[in-house]
Amino acid sequence: MTHIGRPSRQLATRCAWIVAVCLPAAPALSAQTGTSGQIDAAGFRSPVPVPIPRLAGEIDVDGVVDEPAWDAIEPLPMFMWAPNHGGEMTEQTEVRIAHDDEYLYLSGRMYDSNPEGIRANTYLRDAFSGDDLLSFVVDSYNDYETGAWLGTTPAGVRQDRSLSNDGDFTGDVMPFNVDWNAHWQVVTSRNDEGWFAEYRVPFSTLGFQAQGDEVTMGIIVYRFIARKNERHVFPFIGREWGQGGFLKPSQGQRMTLRGVRPTTPAYVTPYVLGGLSRTPVLRKPSDAASFWGTERDRVAEPGVDLKYSPSSNLAIDLTVNTDFAQVEADDQQVNLTRFSLFFPEKRQFFQERSSTFDFGTGGFTDRVFFSRRIGLEAGELVRIYGGARLVGRLAGLDFGILNMQTAPTAGRSGENMGVMRLKQQVLNPYSFVGGILTTRYGSNGRNNVAYGLDSQLRLFGDEYLTLTWAQTQDEVVRERNVLDASLVRARWERRTDRGVSYNLFYRRVGPDYLPRLGFQLRNDFTLFGGELAHTWLRGADATLNAITLALVGENYQRNVDLTLESRSVRPEVRLEFKSTAMITAYANSQIEDIRRPFSVGAVSIVPGEHRFTEAGIDWQLPRSTIFRGDIRTTAGSFYDGRRVGLIFNPTWTVSRYLEVVGGYEVNRLEFPDRGEATTTHLGRLRLNFAFNTHISFSAFAQYNNLDERTSVNARFRYHFREGTDLWIVYNEGFNFERDRGLDPRLPWSAGRNIMIKYSHTFIW
Repeated sequence: MTHIGRPSRQLATRCAWIVAVCLPAAPALSAQTGTSGQIDAAGFRSPVPVPIPRLAGEIDVDGVVDEPAWDAIEPLPMFMWAPNHGGEMTEQTEVRIAHDDEYLYLSGRMYDSNPEGIRANTYLRDAFSGDDLLSFVVDSYNDYETGAWLGTTPAGVRQDRSLSNDGDFTGDVMPFNVDWNAHWQVVTSRNDEGWFAEYRVPFSTLGFQAQGDEVTMGIIVYRFIARKNERHVFPFIGREWGQGGFLKPSQGQRMTLRGVRPTTPAYVTPYVLGGLSRTPVLRKPSDAASFWGTERDRVAEPGVDLKYSPSSNLAIDLTVNTDFAQVEADDQQVNLTRFSLFFPEKRQFFQERSSTFDFGTGGFTDRVFFSRRIGLEAGELVRIYGGARLVGRLAGLDFGILNMQTAPTAGRSGENMGVMRLKQQVLNPYSFVGGILTTRYGSNGRNNVAYGLDSQLRLFGDEYLTLTWAQTQDEVVRERNVLDASLVRARWERRTDRGVSYNLFYRRVGPDYLPRLGFQLRNDFTLFGGELAHTWLRGADATLNAITLALVGENYQRNVDLTLESRSVRPEVRLEFKSTAMITAYANSQIEDIRRPFSVGAVSIVPGEHRFTEAGIDWQLPRSTIFRGDIRTTAGSFYDGRRVGLIFNPTWTVSRYLEVVGGYEVNRLEFPDRGEATTTHLGRLRLNFAFNTHISFSAFAQYNNLDERTSVNARFRYHFREGTDLWIVYNEGFNFERDRGLDPRLPWSAGRNIMIKYSHTFIW
């Protein structure tokens, strides 16, 4: 046993370099380019795989990149992605990739004619603060859809994210998971020639499939020079894939490894947790001299997580007495609709290859399985006794099984929650058929089962067909027939960021469809809609990178009588600048037929058919600057009144030790015919301190005038080494509107708690 330490959207590119040569000491990658390739099962051309060299000597991962073993390998042939696609690179970049039995290695020599201009703005892990970068994407399972995105800055700050849906936003889920963290190592250094980096990534972290003694992976590498907004990329990727084309696993160069030895480490992470909480409690009967008392609670408990990979394409996670005390508080939201709000999953246990469990049923919210249903009830934490998860890939089959057991709470029994997901690749690397089953069982009379089938088929060119069916059975719902308890969906789309793209979709959700382990925004409707867009890519001398005109329309009808429930038509124009700034202007014409009143702040939206139109401008500032963010404005009619809204989300990197993240949203709603008006305010302030790559502190305060309360979430982290952390977490809510015109007056503190958690990972 040892402690973890330092050692320890679419088809392939139209134009790709293809050459592999072998040196006596080690295989090498040529800097030549070509167009030869092979035809896949769908009749599309894909790049011929080239070998990743095996290291011919020892590597000391110290960030210096001075070993002879590196010099024996040819650097990858990079090209300029931005600001001028295919232009001449202004700085020299040498990136090499290699492997041994257990690790994938990558080195970078990022030469710079102005080393003082190199930006290393923060020590915060996973933060993008306008730093220089060396990053790479690994499609380790060679599925052309998922990948690990690993990166670093000149300060040695690690960035890791998982990718799904080929990095494409046209699907049903967010394709980037910023909350995923993994075990890997990177070290950097700097001198008067530039900056340098060395990566060592365990194959047990990436996972892979072997055919005989050969493994094929997709690789994309890029360097970002922040002050110039210049990006060097390998391999060559066309502009038709949009601004994020260098993050699409399908566009990676296929590369092979031989003689890789699968390792099966077991990561065991026990933790101990202690804490105190104080909650105000109204006395009964009330004492006029002291209405409020205090309920105190102490916590002292252990737990353990285990991660084991019995093979290179299978991972098992076990958890006992699961705790998420260190998870950052959710961003509050202002709800201007009659539907529920959606909050993303941040808890680490549910992050590993989470895209395996994705079964989207519409938009970015609706899904059969939503992991936040586990351990959370009406916004309150529910103890998780424990659970297990298994994810893997066998040939073209992705599979995932998850089961968790929660404790009784608030008069309800404990519940057992499970999900099984299968996805089989068919026809070509960009198509699949799949199924899902979820269960939620307890003794509270709310047992629920959901199951479904889905498929995504790339039929030809950039044309995709998506078909989905799901059905539920619930203990408290008397399902009238199969159709009323089901969801059916179809979508035909052309995915491209050059020229014409479109998206036609249909969805029907029955009144008895209720996935209690998923998320469904609205029920009992039939939706017809579509989107038509045209994108013009500009030339090298233009300020703009692309111009897009789009028209989006949606029409919701009630199933019971086919009357109109909602309709919207939204034309928009989007300007993408080479600085990465973006401006979107739109007009939205909407019809809402309301049959039940609902509240927005202090006003009610009355029943009736409402027709209203609003216009807005969204401005995203360049992301590579010290001061960045976005500004969104909107104005127009709103149901039977009018609305003016402003959202401003600035980020200021003061120094590499401090980053200030703000957020302010204001909405002024007026209903002159009713003599009613209200203003909503939502403010956020996050202070991120990072003293180095090991010690950090964040304070996150939010204020929402709708409940007149401010919440504070403060977290201190001492990251000793990968897998070993000390957390101190403080949470408190403050009542700003204490009088309310009623007795008793609310206390100043709505409750506070402080938690201390220490975890340490061992490897067997």
